[in-house]
Formats: sequence, structure tokens, C-alpha cells
Amino acid sequence: MRTKNVRTIENPMLIKQQLLQWSQQFREVVFLDSNDYKQKYSSYDCVLAVDAFTSLKTDYFNAFDELKQYQQQAKDWLFGYLSYDLKNDIEKLSSNNFDGLHFPDLFFFQPKKLFLLKGNQLEIQYLHLCDDEMEGDFSAIQNNSEFKISSAQFAFGSSQNLKFKIEQRISKEDYVSKVNKMLEHIYRGDIYEANFCMEFFAENASIEPFEVYQKLNSISKPPFAAFFKNQHQYLLCASPERYLKKEGSKVISQPIKGTAKRFADAALDENSKSELAKNPKERSENIMIVDLVRNDLSHTATKASVEVEELCGIYTFEQVHQMISTVVSNVEETTSPVEIIKTTFPMGSMTGAPKISAMNIIEQLEETKRGLYSGAVGYFTPENDFDFNVVIRSILYNSQQKYLSFSVGSAITAQAQAEQEYEECLLKSKAMFEVLS
Repeated sequence: MRTKNVRTIENPMLIKQQLLQWSQQFREVVFLDSNDYKQKYSSYDCVLAVDAFTSLKTDYFNAFDELKQYQQQAKDWLFGYLSYDLKNDIEKLSSNNFDGLHFPDLFFFQPKKLFLLKGNQLEIQYLHLCDDEMEGDFSAIQNNSEFKISSAQFAFGSSQNLKFKIEQRISKEDYVSKVNKMLEHIYRGDIYEANFCMEFFAENASIEPFEVYQKLNSISKPPFAAFFKNQHQYLLCASPERYLKKEGSKVISQPIKGTAKRFADAALDENSKSELAKNPKERSENIMIVDLVRNDLSHTATKASVEVEELCGIYTFEQVHQMISTVVSNVEETTSPVEIIKTTFPMGSMTGAPKISAMNIIEQLEETKRGLYSGAVGYFTPENDFDFNVVIRSILYNSQQKYLSFSVGSAITAQAQAEQEYEECLLKSKAMFEVLS
């Protein structure tokens, strides 16, 4: 079905930039970059998929059944996203809040052209119908002289004069009031924890998505970065969080709960990291979500195979320190990959516990439809494996509507203080403001 070719690459960092630049001519693009972040579970350093041969676009109704059918029939690489609002296909839930972006609830495509980078080996896979273009394309990619400069120069070599105002959907006063309402639900026993989010947005916004993504990725260097394009819809994603990965019979989920500031001073930075590791509130948030993820994975796991591989590990990124746990399970070979996703979606770290109650309360208190934010971007392989991130620390943009949006959130538990949660949201929004200012 695909013609495969492997090339040895002299400069993997350069080829990443060249691949992304070359991809901009296509209507459909998914570019995934691990930024060489050291991690236990990693299949590729970088993946590029472009140019849809077939695709699936739908709203939430019967979305998982349609995706399952599409994945089983294609038996090929599929790239795309799952929006948060697919929760409405799983449970009796709704999404009635304001939506300025108008993305479909689910979009996947089968790429004609695929590039998989691991170390200095670039595997190129083209569908047979276009494999005669492989040599010409690779030559065009390599001869892109625009990128024969350092990555630092590239990331900040050109600047945009952005003439739009970024507004906050929920004021600080309203945020504090809403968090206090959520705390009332917690004190009543309706929920133990919920992830509460707010949107920053700009109307009549004109940006160069490619350039903004490069800047965002350069200052964040996350392990689950993604550039997504579907005609006029863009995701510029600097996510540090994996939602779900399947490798053979093993399923891996890595929820993040717990955030601390970085400091330029090494001693202060190390102290911030140490304080995060010991913080009882952050640990309890993380452990609650670990329990939720364990329960989610148990729906498709083989008997007694759900394990917590790492609890409350501390990981350092360019902008923040994060507390991350790793939960794993085993599944039967016959278990549908889409079923594994359906029984764990949306990611526990972006919902709360109990999950359905938390999602109901979130819908009541938030003012924006989440859409792709807190959903997932990734891919399925022909072997029924998959890997998806959690869409956080991301800018969403509709170039047709000229609407730009990014959201941030934090976990509200019984120990939460509204002012501190607000400050955590501002910390998480720092990178997005930096690249758009």
C-alpha cells in the first residue's frame, strides 16, 4: 500500500525545519515534534503527515463508531484530533457554551505522504498513487535554503506586528466567584476535584500560524508539540502531556497534575522543584487523577494488568516544573484501539473526579466551548498502535473567521484557594502571551 524509503540525515534538527516549511503548501498537515526531550516511551523524534487521500470529519454524534469503522477499513496511518466535546458521544452530556472557532468535533485523515524521523534515520512512506513524487519532494525539502541558519535565528528571525487585542473571557472577579462555586460542589460531596478553564481570545486577528508555532515551540520545547492545519483551521500546540499511547499490547497514560514556576537562579529553581515534590495539595490532585485513570484503563485491560509505573514524578520544562504520573495496562490483541480511547476519553487530568459529575459542573461554570482544547492530537498506525497528546499550552486559530483562542486551567480541590489558582492559570498562559505580544 505504501512505498518506503529510508534516508540517513546529517542534520536532524535542520530537516525538521525543512519538512515543516515544505508542508505549508498542503491543505492538511500534522507535524509532531518531541524536541529531543528524554522520555521512556518514544517512537519517533518527529513525524510529518500531509495531503489527505481519505478523511473523516464529523460532529460528536456516533463519532467513535465512525472513527472505529474508518480505522478498521483504512488499515493505514491516520492522523487527526479528538475534541473534548466528544464526551457527549460517550455520556449524556452537552456543550452549549460559546464557540468562536467552529472546528469539527473530530477530524482524521489518511496522508498520501508521511515522514518518520528517529535519530538520523528518516523513513519516507508514500501511497503508491504518488510514490513517483518521492525523489522530487525530498530534493525540494533538502534544497530549501531558507533554513540553512541556526535554530535560534530561525525561531526569532522575523517578527510580526500584531495589531489585535487579547481579551479575557472571564474576569478575575468572575473567576474567583466561579472557583468558589466549584468549591461549594466539593464541600457538598458532588465532586472531589475538577479542572476549571478560562479562555483568552482575539477577534479580527491576523497571524502567520507557521511563524507563531515556531516561536511557541522554541521557547517551550515540549515533548508533545504539534502543528495541525486543516485548510483554515490551525492548532499550534506546545503540550508537555501525553494522553494515551498503545505499543503492542501495552497502553500508557501520563497525566499531569501539579505545576511550579521556573527561576533563572539555579538554587531558587531547585527549591521550586523540591517544594512541588513535597506539596500535599499538588500530590493529592495528582493521586486523585491517577485513581481516575486507573479506573478508565481497567475497562479494556486484561485482568490485574493496571499498574502505576511512576507516581508523582517531577519533570522540568522550559517554562515550568510539572508533576507527572505514569499508569499502564495490557490489552488483548483483539481489543479495538478506538475502544481503548473511547473508554478513557477525555483525559482525566482535564476533567475531574468523579468524571461525569465534574464534566457537568465544568459545563455550567465555564463560558467557552472547549472544542479541541483539552482534547487530543495524534495518530493510529497500520498495526493498531496509537499515540495522542493532551491539547494544552496551545493556540487555536481560524484564519477564515480571524478568531484566535487559547485557554488555561487548573485543578480545583478542597484545598484550593481561588487567587492562587488564578495565578497558576496566568503562569500557564505565559508562553502564549510571549509569542503573541
